[in-house]
Amino acid sequence: MTMVSNERLRRAIASARVDLDVVATAANVDTKTVERWLAGREPRARHRWAVASLLKRSEAYLWPDATADEVELVLVYAHRSEVDPTVWWDLFSSAEHEIDLLAYAALFLPEQHISLVHLLKEKATGGCNIRILLGDPTSPKILERGDEEQFGEGIVSRSKVALLHYKPLAEDPGVNIRVHGTTLYNSIYRFDDAMLVNAHVYGTNAYSAPVLHLRRRLKGGLFDTYLQSFEAVWTLSKPAMWPQNGAVQP
Repeated sequence: MTMVSNERLRRAIASARVDLDVVATAANVDTKTVERWLAGREPRARHRWAVASLLKRSEAYLWPDATADEVELVLVYAHRSEVDPTVWWDLFSSAEHEIDLLAYAALFLPEQHISLVHLLKEKATGGCNIRILLGDPTSPKILERGDEEQFGEGIVSRSKVALLHYKPLAEDPGVNIRVHGTTLYNSIYRFDDAMLVNAHVYGTNAYSAPVLHLRRRLKGGLFDTYLQSFEAVWTLSKPAMWPQNGAVQP
């Protein structure tokens, strides 16, 4: 069988600005083995883990065929700040049917990816169902979270600014933007059958908290557990509204 070169792996190595010797050292193999991976040969599981960790990409992205039937947990990041922006963009770009966002603000997304709103518009036009669920700036839970993170009312402002970022999507068919006032134990970002879950840790900012990269493989598994959490908050939410002066009015 003819092997097809692994261009995803090649681009990830280039993006990480490391050479093949560094990849080989991380995986405890020789450079010729890495060259064979680039040519299309699939590494063993322990080597995939090592390379994915080095390059800060998921196994499922680098070797989708090799990981298709394996466990739901793709990768664990110790801190959200370790998730490369290209990972987020790849997940948004590859989603075709469902994109769900649950957070208090998650301002890092539109700030890191200035074309995100445009991409979401394109996705919605193409038939993708998009649900954006952000914190209600008037909710006491938002203030409580601000006190925990020592942001105070800063998190209220962040929630308002986040809603304004997504305002251009408010009238788009296929996009539903709502606000919630629940205690949020995790921020959840779902892209079809892939998901990033950002844990909330008392006294710690979300960017310093762990992130789980999941893929849906088991009925009733981790993916479904977090999706059920999203749905539960969705049922308690209400539509976001933007008055003419641009201020957010839940």
